[in-house]
Amino acid sequence: MARSQLWNRREWLWRSGGGLGGIALAALGLRENASGSEGLHFPARAKRVIQLFMAGGASHVDLFDYKPRLIRDHGKPWDPGEKVELFQSTPGRTLKSPWPWKRYGDSGTWLNEVVAPLGSVVDEIAFLHAMVSSSAVHSQATLLATTGFPTPGFPGAGAWVSYALGSMNDDLPTFVVLPDRRGFASNGAKNWDAGFLPASHAGTLLRVGRPEPMADLHAPRDSFVTAAADAEGRRLLERLNRHHAARHEDDGQLEARIRSYELAARMQLSAPEAFDISQEPEYILKSYGIQKGQPVYPPEINEREETDYFGTKCLIARRLLERGVRFVQIWSGCDNAFPRRNWDSHEDIARDHWPLGRGMARATAALIADLRQRGMLEDTLIHWTTEFGRMPCAQRSEGRDHNPFVFTNWFAGGGIRGGVHYGESDEWGYKPADPNSAITCHDVYATMLYLLGIDHEKLTVRRDGIDRRLTNVAGRVVREIIA
Repeated sequence: MARSQLWNRREWLWRSGGGLGGIALAALGLRENASGSEGLHFPARAKRVIQLFMAGGASHVDLFDYKPRLIRDHGKPWDPGEKVELFQSTPGRTLKSPWPWKRYGDSGTWLNEVVAPLGSVVDEIAFLHAMVSSSAVHSQATLLATTGFPTPGFPGAGAWVSYALGSMNDDLPTFVVLPDRRGFASNGAKNWDAGFLPASHAGTLLRVGRPEPMADLHAPRDSFVTAAADAEGRRLLERLNRHHAARHEDDGQLEARIRSYELAARMQLSAPEAFDISQEPEYILKSYGIQKGQPVYPPEINEREETDYFGTKCLIARRLLERGVRFVQIWSGCDNAFPRRNWDSHEDIARDHWPLGRGMARATAALIADLRQRGMLEDTLIHWTTEFGRMPCAQRSEGRDHNPFVFTNWFAGGGIRGGVHYGESDEWGYKPADPNSAITCHDVYATMLYLLGIDHEKLTVRRDGIDRRLTNVAGRVVREIIA
């Protein structure tokens, strides 16, 4: 068998997951199909995704879900008419938001003052107000929201999209992750791991704000390694790897390693340019809230730094999408510490949510407007999410406990009907007003994949005798928010 024939066979096996269980993905991975607009199972409305994840449990009743009863009954005993089991407290008194609400846009959407900057683009957004989770524990709920399963070992959503659609640029990763500057959220890299998919589909970590945003992409400045020596070393390593790979055709980990080395070599030229926001005009930097000079990025939550940092990540995300990156995941908040470094506001909603919310809202509004004026919003899908919401009653006096029973997600961009609201919570923001309208992460991902041209029930990989998929054994497309 000729070497080219051997390599084509091995390439097919790699794309199909190594067996007949993933045969559909052999076709899904064809770039000439995936990079166009004709779609795979359906006409594709979007080519790429930005996922904004608010780690810790962002409070829907202090951001997007206006509940007049919380204002009317503020300070009174909270009694939803049933026994309530909270994560780490007992129900306190009814607690209104620390900030006022106002209507925005032609849609008349209620937004809290903390996210008021989103008012300028709110007519591009479709809100899902009846989201539910099956867990009130950060680690499980976060995994559920990122992978579709509450336990480790499953591919992240970006890995599934990378596997299905492939790359639109050979010089940059398909799936990029921009973590919080202070560290990882619950589960760390398990949220964007490739799981049982080929390892090359895992998220590539980019630490914005560091001198070397991507670890080990270049040799240390004081290293004896020259560019020529580095290139020669890679060529030798490639020959050795190819020789070994020809004798071990089913070694998917080796394939991923070879591909990662090849990609890293190309990224040494392409990545620095993509990360360099100094090329952007001043009015763009200002719109994202990016300050001149080198930000300090202190570990505590600070409004100016949050605005600058989240804005920088959103701008870099836009630059990556322009250059062919398929899926960018942006994180706000990391693991628990004191003072809080995330949205897990058990003690003080006002202290934590204001800087995080303002930074997120200003940068996200700029991102949506920037994509729109560049003609990219129509085929870029933006998804805002968190692992669960927060309770309508007080924990202590100014905080809120976890609420997995109802919270909010939203979409904007590729194929979305903006200015709409689907599903609603009850008068407290405690549970869905209609249990039959509850929306799960599987519904969200079924909708995301549909807009990318993929039938979520057909995107499967055989694993341990089961056809695994991002949506587990559930999920429906929320057609009510699709244009």
